[in-house]
Amino acid sequence: MITSASTLLPVNPALGIALAVLLVAAAAVAALARLGHTRAIVTAGLRAAVQLAAVAVVIRWALDSRLLLFVFIAGMFGVATWTAGRRITDNRTWWWSAVPIGGAAFPVVVLLVAIGVLPVKGIALIPVTGILIGGALTATVLAGRRALEELETRHGEVEAALSIGLLDREARLEIARTSAAGALIPALDQTRTVGLVTLPGAFIGMLLGGASPLLAGAVQLFVLIALLAVEAVAVAVVLELIARNKISRRSRGT
Repeated sequence: MITSASTLLPVNPALGIALAVLLVAAAAVAALARLGHTRAIVTAGLRAAVQLAAVAVVIRWALDSRLLLFVFIAGMFGVATWTAGRRITDNRTWWWSAVPIGGAAFPVVVLLVAIGVLPVKGIALIPVTGILIGGALTATVLAGRRALEELETRHGEVEAALSIGLLDREARLEIARTSAAGALIPALDQTRTVGLVTLPGAFIGMLLGGASPLLAGAVQLFVLIALLAVEAVAVAVVLELIARNKISRRSRGT
């Protein structure tokens, strides 16, 4: 049985070279295809390397201190809020993205802790909370961007709905709901194809740690179902905020 991560990806100069080649290849393809994200790809790759190195050091302290544990989780939430908010809009309404992310992820974490499934220990709480916040982040960004883009493109239909007596919230919901709901497709596809197309990280991580395939499968199933719940809530909340014009792309003064 595989019991060590080093048997999967040995950390040596060859790994560094492979990562550099892949990053350059990704940037080159984006440039040649004129995808418009060449610099962002390089920056994201370099940032990921620096951030993971820093987290590897900081997380050791967070595992041994409950105060640092909660500070670390608060930091993850803050970064997720900033990232999602700035992806959705460039005006001051970006901070509302904290509502779908926090409102989706933290109730699930609290519930799991309350029923004894998730211990208040860094080794368990950090990865699970990180996965759920990450899922809420992704769903919030996808749903928020799609909803706002749809409202911009179909502004005339919103006006038409208002002219026949619908309230502003109802008119905006009618136009944006379908597009926002599309943000759930990646999570749905991942859940539907697990074990057939991909073997996700939690499953592989458990196996590498020496767990039985049955236990690894149970943990992965828990992660996937929890993500479905979190992302569904995040999509519903960000859609509601956009329908109520709490998150917008227009200046608040216009």
